Amino acid sequence: MNHFLSSVLLAAAALVAAPCLAQLPMSQPAGPQQSGQIGAVAPAANGPIRAPDEGTIQSQNIFEVQPDASSEPGYREQTNGQRARVQPGNNAPMWRQVAAGATGYSSLPPSQAPEAGNLIQGFVDYPFMRETNAGEAWRQVRNRWILPYGAALLGIVVLALALFFVAKGPLGHRHPESQRKFERFTPFERAAHWSNAFAFVVLAVSGLVMAFGKFFLLPVLGLTITGWLAYALKYVHNFMGPLFAVSLALIVVIFIKDNIATLADFRWLTRLGGLLGDEQVPSHRFNAGEKGLFWWGITLPGIVVVGSGLVLDKLIPGVGELRGQMQLAHMLHASLALWMVALIIGHIYMGTIGMRGAYRAMKTGYVTEGWAMEHHRLWAEDIRAGRIPAQRSSEVPPAPERPTAPLQA
Repeated sequence: MNHFLSSVLLAAAALVAAPCLAQLPMSQPAGPQQSGQIGAVAPAANGPIRAPDEGTIQSQNIFEVQPDASSEPGYREQTNGQRARVQPGNNAPMWRQVAAGATGYSSLPPSQAPEAGNLIQGFVDYPFMRETNAGEAWRQVRNRWILPYGAALLGIVVLALALFFVAKGPLGHRHPESQRKFERFTPFERAAHWSNAFAFVVLAVSGLVMAFGKFFLLPVLGLTITGWLAYALKYVHNFMGPLFAVSLALIVVIFIKDNIATLADFRWLTRLGGLLGDEQVPSHRFNAGEKGLFWWGITLPGIVVVGSGLVLDKLIPGVGELRGQMQLAHMLHASLALWMVALIIGHIYMGTIGMRGAYRAMKTGYVTEGWAMEHHRLWAEDIRAGRIPAQRSSEVPPAPERPTAPLQA
């Protein structure tokens, strides 16, 4: 019985192995094979040479590589195909083209990915910088110019205001309460101003954290908390932008008529508004300094900041799809935003502790006749002469406040 089972198993094994054995050559004379053939197999030390399996890919024969190919004429100008023939595997020409901004083939449609075939941007030559690719140039502008000089500007402004306050103190005199008050800002004007101020402060704080947080928050709060804070403030920044844009438009429309330059403004500038003396230079409703802030600190840079922010958020159709457009938008956005923050710091100083009675004007809308005569004499004289109404809204003027300190002459 055992002999019978053994015979059956041997017969089955022979039937299975016979087709495989038929595929192998019995013998083949030994000898070197032709070099350069893909799939060539080196001869064994002892025994017949086996034929290569169909479809096998072998590495390049190292003896075919020419180590002295770099000495050939025109080596640097070779195409990638020419280089592959003398130095297989050396793709330096292809990567040189990639680094120079060459655009290759991509199956993605240009409407969805216009730069899919471009790995590295082309070279640009920004002022005061060496020529390099656009991505590296943008990084250097941000890290070497915008951030350090922007931080220095803010520091200089804060330091200058602190020194000025120590040297001069609050400008203006305390004026006695009087029954006659001049309405400086209507309720609608104050609402527009406070909306714009709130949005600007939130945008400024969130933007400064995103720009400088890794320098002054990361060492204190650590990576995790700083990262989450910057991530949250990014969305706060994006959603607060529309409120700033709408309130900015209202501010411009409301106050533009009173911020046109006049001859009195040039006289104000020649004497710096009386900042270095004890007497204010006569001005209309807004003096030359306030008009300059309106145009060069709010309106013009604000329009560019809002427009570049819309590009960065990809809210303008057809704009912001290319890296170059985003880089330019970021440089304008960051530079002018820091400029606005520096000037608004001065505006906040003058509207609070820098000038007596200035904050009350924006809080209640009214100023005393004495305050108007001291700081905006031409505007007060127009009201006295009846050329401008003393009250432009139906709001009831606030009751006179009790003085909290002795009046000063």
